Amino acid sequence: MLLIRGGTVVTAETSQSSDVLCDDEGKISAVGHNLEAPSGCTILDAGGLLVMPGGIDPHTHMEMPFMGSIASDDFYTGTSAGVAGGTTTIIDFVIPERGTSLLDAWKEWRRKGEKAVSDYSFHVAVTHWDEKVHEDMATLTRECGVNSFKHFMAYKNALMVDDDVLLRSISRALELGALCNVHAENGDAVAYLQADLLKRGMTGPEAHPLSRPASVEGEAAQRVIAIAGLLGAPIYIVHVSTEEATAAIAAARARGQRVYGEVLAQHLVIDDSVYADPNWLGAAQHVMSPPFRPKHHQKALWAGLASGQLQTTATDHCCFCAGQKEQGLNDFTKIPNGTPGIEDRMSVLWHHGVRTGRLTPEEFVAVTSTNTAKIFNIHPRKGSVSAGADADLVLWDPEGSRTVSAATHHQNVDYNIYEGMTLTGLARYTISGGKIVWADGDLRVTRGAGKYVERPCFSPDMQATIQRKKPFLTS
Repeated sequence: MLLIRGGTVVTAETSQSSDVLCDDEGKISAVGHNLEAPSGCTILDAGGLLVMPGGIDPHTHMEMPFMGSIASDDFYTGTSAGVAGGTTTIIDFVIPERGTSLLDAWKEWRRKGEKAVSDYSFHVAVTHWDEKVHEDMATLTRECGVNSFKHFMAYKNALMVDDDVLLRSISRALELGALCNVHAENGDAVAYLQADLLKRGMTGPEAHPLSRPASVEGEAAQRVIAIAGLLGAPIYIVHVSTEEATAAIAAARARGQRVYGEVLAQHLVIDDSVYADPNWLGAAQHVMSPPFRPKHHQKALWAGLASGQLQTTATDHCCFCAGQKEQGLNDFTKIPNGTPGIEDRMSVLWHHGVRTGRLTPEEFVAVTSTNTAKIFNIHPRKGSVSAGADADLVLWDPEGSRTVSAATHHQNVDYNIYEGMTLTGLARYTISGGKIVWADGDLRVTRGAGKYVERPCFSPDMQATIQRKKPFLTS
């Protein structure tokens, strides 16, 4: 057993001084003042620290095969880096090859996930449509604990699906009580612009953002919102990076449509000037989709989080080392897309969000943990500090500082997009399943200790369930 004594418990709703007792089954057994320590209990002094729900990253790609490479962080190294930064649960993505079984792909990713040191779950991508996909979606929701399906509107001739597939898949998910995630970029427009840029001799990473302008994301966001509205289905748009997409989500929500938006920590603080780096690799290390944007978009993203129009923060953690990025040395369209970030998300949000007054500590908890747990139906098991919840906690030092460096991070990648950034706010202790897995710089993880988290669907009648659950989020 573990007793966390003397800290300030911060949830998405309130902050108050409390002790937290974790049992031997990995659950929180009590939260209150002056709790007695059972015999043999380990006592952890949280004086001066904030006790918060462990972070939940709803968007990671561990050991993902993509663009001719495999992401360098696997489920062991990636979740280890996560707990070092205060993240105790990830929702990764099963990406079936086009034409293959969703269920078989889920089984393959489950085997990969067995290395995880902390808890994990899966979204499953729909990359094509046929009767087997229709059947597999039912099996995944009813037997495998999957309640969300991913759709790429980008990456033509690879992962991209057209509007016909979106209509069929979103409709099927609605029948099953599941939620659809969408990567909103107009893939046809991107492919056209890429070909045009290459034809004009623009082969370097500086062409990447030119091939994916903000309007490409804005159009796709509006289109999928319209499709979901036509069907009466909720929708979750991943890695919102533009003022246009943020506005589309806000407008839909004002009409009463159930639309959720996710923001990446890196899009909040890094702008498109990184692509002007004269060092090819320095620029290529920032190639991800959507790309980094002109700085004015950051204001809209922060405002979306503060207002509750955008609800979650993620990383899209997908690491590729120098040799992998160099596959696109002579053609920017062949640079594997992705950046690291799971270890630094929470510190970035605290430093640039809470300390600047953009977010309250309670809103920080909401956007880094609780809202994700609610949207994907694992609250209050996750994202809360309450009796019966999983004992996944972070003891946060609001005044502690660190300087980010690839030389000291735990991510299995040879660079860090936040290199040299000094951040105030860090995880002093991270607790996963009632066990201390990070202790002030000491990583104490066990390979395979993480558990697969089943996420139940809301009900066969999603709309009735949504109405019963209002108000749905803490904003």
